[in-house]
Amino acid sequence: MLRSLFASAAVAALLLAPSPSHAQPKPPAGAVEVASVEGVTEYRLENGLRVLLMPDATKATTTVNVTYLVGSRHENYGETGMAHLLEHLVFKGTPSIPNVFAELGRRGMQFNGTTSFDRTNYFETFSASDETLDWALAMEAERMTQSLFAKTDLDTEMTVVRNEFEMGENDPRRVLWKRVQAMAFDWHNYGNTSIGARSDVENVDIDRLRAFYRTYYQPDNAALIVAGRFDAAKTLALIVKRFGAIPRPARVLPRLYTHEPVQDGERTVTVRRAGSQKLVAILYRTMRGAHPDAIALDALSEILTVAPSGRMYRAVVEARKASSVDAWSLTLTDPGTVIFWAQVPLDEAVEPARDAMLATVADIAKQPITDEEVARVRARSLNSYEQLFNDPERLAVAFSEAIAVGDWRLIYLGRDQWRALKAADVQRVALEWLKASNRTIGTYIPDASPDRAPDPLPVDVAALVKDYKGDKSVDAGEAFDPTPANLDARTKRYVLPSGMKVALLPKKTRGATVRIALRLHQGDEKSLFATMPAGSLMGAMLARGTQKRDRQAFDDELDRLRARLALSASETVTSANAETVRENAVDVLRLAAEALRTPAFPAAEFDKLKRELATGIEASRTEPTAIVQRALARHDNPYPRGDVRYASTLDEQLENLSKSALDDVRRFHSRFVGASHAEIAVVGDFDEAAMRAAIEELFGGWASPSPFTRVPDPYRKTSRAELRFETPDKANATIFGARRTPLRDLDADFAAVLVADQIMGSSSDSRLAMRLREKDGLSYSVGSFLQPGQIDDNGTLGMYAIFPPKELARVRAAFADELSRALDKGFTDEEIAAARRALLEERRTNRAQDSVIAGSLVSQAYLGRTFAESARLDAQIEKVDAAAAHAALRKHLDPSTIAWAFAGDFAKK
Repeated sequence: MLRSLFASAAVAALLLAPSPSHAQPKPPAGAVEVASVEGVTEYRLENGLRVLLMPDATKATTTVNVTYLVGSRHENYGETGMAHLLEHLVFKGTPSIPNVFAELGRRGMQFNGTTSFDRTNYFETFSASDETLDWALAMEAERMTQSLFAKTDLDTEMTVVRNEFEMGENDPRRVLWKRVQAMAFDWHNYGNTSIGARSDVENVDIDRLRAFYRTYYQPDNAALIVAGRFDAAKTLALIVKRFGAIPRPARVLPRLYTHEPVQDGERTVTVRRAGSQKLVAILYRTMRGAHPDAIALDALSEILTVAPSGRMYRAVVEARKASSVDAWSLTLTDPGTVIFWAQVPLDEAVEPARDAMLATVADIAKQPITDEEVARVRARSLNSYEQLFNDPERLAVAFSEAIAVGDWRLIYLGRDQWRALKAADVQRVALEWLKASNRTIGTYIPDASPDRAPDPLPVDVAALVKDYKGDKSVDAGEAFDPTPANLDARTKRYVLPSGMKVALLPKKTRGATVRIALRLHQGDEKSLFATMPAGSLMGAMLARGTQKRDRQAFDDELDRLRARLALSASETVTSANAETVRENAVDVLRLAAEALRTPAFPAAEFDKLKRELATGIEASRTEPTAIVQRALARHDNPYPRGDVRYASTLDEQLENLSKSALDDVRRFHSRFVGASHAEIAVVGDFDEAAMRAAIEELFGGWASPSPFTRVPDPYRKTSRAELRFETPDKANATIFGARRTPLRDLDADFAAVLVADQIMGSSSDSRLAMRLREKDGLSYSVGSFLQPGQIDDNGTLGMYAIFPPKELARVRAAFADELSRALDKGFTDEEIAAARRALLEERRTNRAQDSVIAGSLVSQAYLGRTFAESARLDAQIEKVDAAAAHAALRKHLDPSTIAWAFAGDFAKK
């Protein structure tokens, strides 16, 4: 469940004057200050509620996050999945809010609720304003103890949750994980994942569910986090007002005392089900998440699996025993797990990959972890911490996990532990925990003298965090107003002699962050014919080594520069997107240019890439969503094979990939890639003079070797279709319906179509969501989509849902009913007003994100637009009325010409 929130322009003009991030308000009566670290301050209310305030004047948004210390760990026999089911039900309503889910959607909030082993959390992000923040706090305070859910709500939502359960049953990795996790724990509830057992979800008792809610949804079992732009003193007073009135409960929280015995032998589990991929999972039981050794374990998992230097990566992927490896570390309140994964091509055996993984672990005793390996993963991890601390929205949600483990300050302690981590620590942890007797993969083997892992002991978290101060707070930037007019006024646009269009938007940002977006356009319809997939393969190879650095050196340089860089390409465009900090911005741009201009295209990396891609393509062969999307892309496609607009079959895609040679990739790069037809945007805290000079030096003389003419994609009619696909043993089915229409985002009626789509299916309170999810309980994920043309008049309207295969007829009838009702009777004035408000709020929220701004500036440069076009569309949305939305929907959506595709196990009785 995700969508966004927004306030009106009038409310936005009354935004709170935020406190500086270093200034902490004096607590009002009813609250006491507990601790303050790096700009984050904890308070405690008299009823036990923990409150974290993280003000940041540089953000145009505010995030409210409520975390309850309840998850699947707290469920009793017959109650598995109860915490997750309750997460759904508290969106149903409260005494003053009949439907929380719908109200969040009407307000355009970005929101979600998630459930894990140890906690459940709810968060909303919205454009900063007094009114919206007060509403969010009031809503969360009310649903903390006054959520209303009847048996009818449970019956409807239970089927939605069951649909979500079935969605997981379609995913081979999630299926295997559930089995391995269950096998690893004999008694502890960590053996049960949060989705629960199907029988428990389907038969849950409403009275037990209400008792579960009354027990755990209380202020003394919760933490409230507010981050972003807000006045700290006023907000703390609001929190005391809204939450302080809730009395401390008289009940005592249940004491959970199950302690999982030390494992005394290797275990195994095999899952045999329909699917298109082979997986190996090797799980080891580990320590509590708050234990200082947990960081060493995280480092060990990275050292083993990170590409291309990871030990397990080299032994398994480079040795062609699997196409990929990775690791999951579950750091939890009680002792958790680490899982090493390998994905094996469908036509290869799993035993060589499994044996190589085990041999790699065993070899640690003979080949100890080195300082160089630790330094490499430390740089990457500290870079991730820095990026997290620079993003209040992400940090607010991340605090939920730390609070569940024991205390929010564990995030900062973890960073400090990474800084001090030694190779000897990682080596010790590897030898203590990665034992044969402590893993789950194989059969039980009797052993007279088992070599067991240590018995995990409790951790005194209070002692760990006592008097902790941390680093100084992250430097705050300016309070930037992201209106279209201000964005245009602050942006500097010009064109290089090479033809590259440049847009620079310098501004002070939190942590001095910078974002760079770059696009290179290439080729034309004729010259690109029969080149696929050379362009996309080239894009995937750009970051795998340059003429100056191999892949590992390239990755190490990114980590040194505290940067993220994404390089990709299709046949028609090559892209680079980067994030870094002011002092490294020019060097990161140089590194991107190095990859774009002088890639090495190493043969070994190309071979690994082809294997990875082939394995991924094969994995989609039996996946319902992939099947229907490919079918609709091919339906009515008039272009011949070889044309860049042609949609390949899965077998054709595999054939093209198999026949692709490294010389094809090299040839494509030398023939097409250059900066004559390109755009670059830089947004954030950078030295403008230095950046201008670097852009001129790196791209000013880089001419494209071949002419560029945009490949047209004109409108073509959609013929009605019923495309049905059987996917045996898939518990979840997918349906998509789509229709092309002559529509551009500059058309006079585009705003009206946008509002109509918002009402139909693009929000959590849409008609399709209210019908298929809320009323009928048929689908966990349902909605509509709108894709307008920007140059060609080739737009697409569509709708989708996942559902139990046996409910295909009901799902199709529900779509038909809602389309007929909208086309015949149109929309109410209330629906129009709510849709306009949500759309405008979402657009304003997007303009507050620097990554979105950079992408928009690049697109605008290509299309010859500015943010004035965004303002124009905002104004048009404001004017849309019920008659205009109804007329636009009738013009662009004809049910008799929709192409439908659905895939699932429909034959199963």
